[in-house]
Amino acid sequence: MSILSNYSDGFFNVGAENGFLPINAPLVKLPAKYQDLQDVLDAMPVVLSENENGLLHTKDAIIAPVMAIKNHLAEVEKETDVFVLQALFRSYSFISSAYLLEPSFQQFRIDGKYGKARNILPANIAQPYCKVAEKLDVFAWMDYHYSYSLGNYKKLDEKGDLNWENITMCNKFSGQPDEVGFIMLHVDINRFSAKLVGSVMQTIQALFNGNGAVSHLLSQNWETMKQMNLRRKEMWKASRWQRYNDFRVFIMGVKGNTELFGDGVTYEGVWEEPKAFRGQTGAQDDIIPMQDIFSGVIFYYPQNELTKYLLDLRLYRPKCVQQFFIDLESAMKEVHEKGLMGKLLENKDVDSLCYLLGILEEIYHFRNGHWQFVQKYIMANTKYAYATGGTPITSWIPNQIMSVIHQMEDVAAAIQSLGKTATTSAHAIYEKNAQLLPTKRGLLEGQLELIHKNDFSAEAVFALNQKFGYDDRE
Repeated sequence: MSILSNYSDGFFNVGAENGFLPINAPLVKLPAKYQDLQDVLDAMPVVLSENENGLLHTKDAIIAPVMAIKNHLAEVEKETDVFVLQALFRSYSFISSAYLLEPSFQQFRIDGKYGKARNILPANIAQPYCKVAEKLDVFAWMDYHYSYSLGNYKKLDEKGDLNWENITMCNKFSGQPDEVGFIMLHVDINRFSAKLVGSVMQTIQALFNGNGAVSHLLSQNWETMKQMNLRRKEMWKASRWQRYNDFRVFIMGVKGNTELFGDGVTYEGVWEEPKAFRGQTGAQDDIIPMQDIFSGVIFYYPQNELTKYLLDLRLYRPKCVQQFFIDLESAMKEVHEKGLMGKLLENKDVDSLCYLLGILEEIYHFRNGHWQFVQKYIMANTKYAYATGGTPITSWIPNQIMSVIHQMEDVAAAIQSLGKTATTSAHAIYEKNAQLLPTKRGLLEGQLELIHKNDFSAEAVFALNQKFGYDDRE
């Protein structure tokens, strides 16, 4: 069965052992032959220490050091070690974003508005950067997997785990704890992804083998998602929302951000025409996309431009992850034309349907929590209308939240239609959600009503979370 194939590129290996994390910790520093590149990376963050600022602190200070970096194209062409290639891709991504977006950052410090970015990447950076991107088969722009998050951590205490308080970034922009906490929390959440991926694969295997008893596997999936949501809520502690703009502009993409980049970025010595790639975003993480496919939320995506954005972001992932998603979707359609919900309803498996409802509730909490991050970290800090990935700030996540609510309503109705009593623990999930579903819909509709006004208050939008009992900080 295709879903149990090998999904590895040598750095990532999607499965029950590593989940979505690398098979080993990333390299912290580049090999010695790239020392000039490493030196600029080390000197780059806005703040280096309590008493010292880096290159990005001062207007245009990044230019000369970047231009002085040797063109390492010949060395990069010879590289075969995927861990060195990943570290190089991460390094060139950071250098490129810092160089191109430094003017935008400096302008924001003056008047709170993102200024125009540079839009020509010099050949000494562009050529080796595009070569290493070609070797990894990804776009030549900062991404979530190889660059900013999952391939950018190191432990502080080697004996400790990947709790966000025990890991830090290999490369940084602001150099401040808020940047470190913000992105390392994503690594923290993904330390539970092995168990989640394992439960998905085992459930599909059981269904294909004709074994209808999958409620224990769905219960495991649900429990893991609850654990992930508890870690996700640590964001409010790990990174102060008031400090998000200390680093946000550096993870902006070109696509969707024409106010910054115009027609695109020219990669000198590589392509004659400007290129526009999407920026690094937590929406490139794999947990919720996998859960959407597995649970059947994908059947509820509306056919609109916002859903096109969602599917476009699938391309901004390692090829092994993309193939996993393709095979997972194919397998779920083989399970039943209406996915997992259809199969469980056909089997009259009321316990499993209750756990599916619980999984959907956790997907809702994950997305609604992300939506609250947007309200505080972005909407309360800037009027700029586009996210780092180039998607519209105020409508993109609500598009997916409403899809989850629609499926939850259908699953709740399916449970009721069976007229069977679930076990006590499973039935408690149904009872809770049957009662609270109207408040989930009411909260989102109330927020969208506010947002559709010309001059809405981000604070008023956020306040509705508490009014409806969904304040993510509590």
